[in-house]
Amino acid sequence: MQLKKSNVFDYNWNSDKRIVINRGGTRAGKTYSLMQIFVVWLLTGQIRKDEYIFHGTASVVRKTLPALKATAEKDFRDILDGLGMYSNVTHNKTDRYYQYTDDQGTRIVEFFSVDDQQKVRGRKRQILFCNEANELNYDDDFFQLTIRTTDLIFIDFNPSDPYVWIKEKLEDERAIREGDVQTIISTYLDNPFLAKNLIKEIESIQDENTRRVYVKGEYGVIEGTIFKEVTIVDSMPKHLKKKAIGLDFGFTNDPTAAILCGIHDGALYLDQIVYDYALTNPDIAKILKPYRCEVIADSAEPKSIEELKRLGIRCKPSKKGADSIRAGIELLKQYELRITAHSLDLLREQKQYKYKKKDGKFINEPIDNFNHAWDAIRYYALIKLTKPEKGIFATSKR
Repeated sequence: MQLKKSNVFDYNWNSDKRIVINRGGTRAGKTYSLMQIFVVWLLTGQIRKDEYIFHGTASVVRKTLPALKATAEKDFRDILDGLGMYSNVTHNKTDRYYQYTDDQGTRIVEFFSVDDQQKVRGRKRQILFCNEANELNYDDDFFQLTIRTTDLIFIDFNPSDPYVWIKEKLEDERAIREGDVQTIISTYLDNPFLAKNLIKEIESIQDENTRRVYVKGEYGVIEGTIFKEVTIVDSMPKHLKKKAIGLDFGFTNDPTAAILCGIHDGALYLDQIVYDYALTNPDIAKILKPYRCEVIADSAEPKSIEELKRLGIRCKPSKKGADSIRAGIELLKQYELRITAHSLDLLREQKQYKYKKKDGKFINEPIDNFNHAWDAIRYYALIKLTKPEKGIFATSKR
């Protein structure tokens, strides 16, 4: 089988650990190289240099199905086509799997997202690949997949968050405790097939922290964090004042975020209700209805707000105003923020939501990223925690 291989392929091919972490910079070819290995396994039964699994299933998993289809699954199909082997493989497009049978056995490579919890918590597999694994939740996603994987686990991701569970749970803990974890660090220099214009673009990156992550494949340093100090609590108090839900709409590219908010003993308590992709308004209404409280949503979505009202949700819009984002942030900073321990996406955003840099210095303007949950909280705060005075605005991202 003639493959144009990169260093990343060889690093993974020669590993002997159960869990192989591919931490790397942009354009290192991590996903493509792993898909080459999965194609080799599908067609031959060989998964690594000295390891064969002739019969079984390999699962390729990502946070959302649209992202999975556009990346890992597309690479897998392209590799099969390039080898002229696609016609020899059974491709079930409905259930998203590829199957191949030879004298040694039958092998299946399947593709699914963690949105499908029936598959996450369902059948066993021999091999697992978590694509962009930092998008996954450790307890609900990765752990559930791991305990149903008998042999090998591959992971890839860009290390923008130094607090990601991959580092804390696997690199810092399990690698020492169990000794069955290998971390492969790769960069664009490990990809000999990269176009010169892309190499030039990568090498032109000037920001030091961006270079650490996307050029060198090292963990980023979180600087300029907007909400630097929060208190993690086990649960929400029973009696909350000014209780309501902040709601930020999303769909394919951004998640829908809903955060239950309320005041107790002068502190602002925050509890993540949902942080998920591809939710329709009926989906959102079904999730929020049991809470039986007012919902404050982004005023830029009047059609969605009206639909939620018709579905039985007491939903009202936020208000727009000049400089409303910064006004909302300053208001939230007046409170001690207490976040429930299971609000993992909110806590992740808290570590990554930061101010912009200009001429090497942070300015009083937040980045428009890692802010979906915090947008929802601002919608709540600038309606429920202020008096309707002129100059006090509810938030808007516009």
